[in-house]
Amino acid sequence: MKKWLLGLVFVLAAGALAACGGNSESKDKAAGVNSKDVKIGATAGPYSDMLQKAIVPRLEKKGYKVKVVEFSDYIQPNKALDNGDIQANLFQHTIYLENFAKQNNMKLSALITVPTAPMGIYSNKFKSIDKVKVGATVTIPNDPTNGARALNTLRDEGLITIKEGADPLTVSEKDIAENKKNLKFQPIEAGQLPRSVDSADLACVPGNFALAAKMNLLDALALENMNDKYRNIVAVKTENKDSQLAKDIKDVIQSSDFEKVIDDQFKGFGKPEWMK
Repeated sequence: MKKWLLGLVFVLAAGALAACGGNSESKDKAAGVNSKDVKIGATAGPYSDMLQKAIVPRLEKKGYKVKVVEFSDYIQPNKALDNGDIQANLFQHTIYLENFAKQNNMKLSALITVPTAPMGIYSNKFKSIDKVKVGATVTIPNDPTNGARALNTLRDEGLITIKEGADPLTVSEKDIAENKKNLKFQPIEAGQLPRSVDSADLACVPGNFALAAKMNLLDALALENMNDKYRNIVAVKTENKDSQLAKDIKDVIQSSDFEKVIDDQFKGFGKPEWMK
């Protein structure tokens, strides 16, 4: 009888300990949800720098402990965000985010647009746009999104005209209405465009590739008047877009301190419409 009672006490005690352990684990999970320990992803380069110099210090003043996680491609940052391994990321524009989320069945949202390195028209042959000669060769990105940006920039500088009614986000060479200088277009992979400055008469180089090649944005003959759809954004999971963290990130980026860092350390970056 005593053995039976002793066994019963042991089972009850074990059950109580298990229950305590379960409650503790639940509390730990709840604490994790509300924790101010935050991970924000970015590709290595200017946007990782923007986080480190202009965003993280101000989030830390709000009580957050922030770790910047750097990625080397454009796939993993969104996968990590969707998995909950990071709470936000900064590396992509709205068009890319929307397409990626749709193709991968993810619920991700743009939180706020940030200043972005614009495409530039670079040349070692000409000192200004008005000096460009007839028949000049122009290297442009061979992907549709960046190719459209290049043609829009050439249009804005008066080198070509685009057919009326053409969607500026999808324009291609077939949408050129007039090529006043008889420019010769050479579409190549965007990552090769910085090298093409030496061989072509003009090169339309996206800002991120220009910076990666140690080019100075302000050396461009002209910089892109960028559509906000092409500007980089801070992205979060859709379910978290109204979270306190999301509100604090927006508050930091909309501050005068943030804009001062951009003006001082990110010269040539185009500001989104909300900052103008």
